[in-house]
Amino acid sequence: MGAPEAILLALAAFGGGALNAVAGGGSFLTFPALILSGVAPIEANATSAVALLPGTLSSILAYRRELLAERASAPGLALVSLVGGAGGALLLVNTPPAVFMKLVPFLLLVATLLFAFGDRLHSRLNRRGPPRPAFGAIAQLGIAVYGGYFGGGIGIMMLAAFALMGMTDIHRMNALKVLLTLAINGVAVVTFVITGVVEWLPAAVMAAGAVLGGYGGAALALRLDPRWVRRFVIALGAAMSAWFFFR
Repeated sequence: MGAPEAILLALAAFGGGALNAVAGGGSFLTFPALILSGVAPIEANATSAVALLPGTLSSILAYRRELLAERASAPGLALVSLVGGAGGALLLVNTPPAVFMKLVPFLLLVATLLFAFGDRLHSRLNRRGPPRPAFGAIAQLGIAVYGGYFGGGIGIMMLAAFALMGMTDIHRMNALKVLLTLAINGVAVVTFVITGVVEWLPAAVMAAGAVLGGYGGAALALRLDPRWVRRFVIALGAAMSAWFFFR
């Protein structure tokens, strides 16, 4: 890996860490950057997950009080997330690279649409009546499998599932989302490490950038109008989807 590739990966991870701290969508930067730097598709997805994990770890500390309030539901959903995340990661490492590359534009497009219309979906589902914990557990299992396989848009999916479970406190919902994201990505990363699909030099460069982005970049981004940050992520996701469709 030369200096231009290292700079590209560090900048992408910095931006990805900042986006995840503010609005989500960090993988829209890190995954394509790894592809452009010459990393194979499956290895790029695994390496992106490793690189962005430290930012999720740091977010847990910020939400510790809200997580205590969800101690009744968190352990069960975390267990479901671990099982689903491991299943999705195993599915990824056993997918032929050519097949995964054909799926990438569709996965990016789905993640972009979820990000773009997630708030509307969340608001609509939140008005649909009584709590449905059984549905929430089943939905979380499906989200975790998808998250272990690719990961884009899982935050929006989880917020929608929590709404169907009857949750209304957005801070507690976000806290639970961060914890379950850590469970999904954490077990996926362990699977990726065991199966040897992580490119460690790019991962180390990007992890440092992601941590800096999660702290310094978020401080800058929070001064911007959140609507513009959201529009940027949607435009980026649409552009990346189009690029992978036609490349």
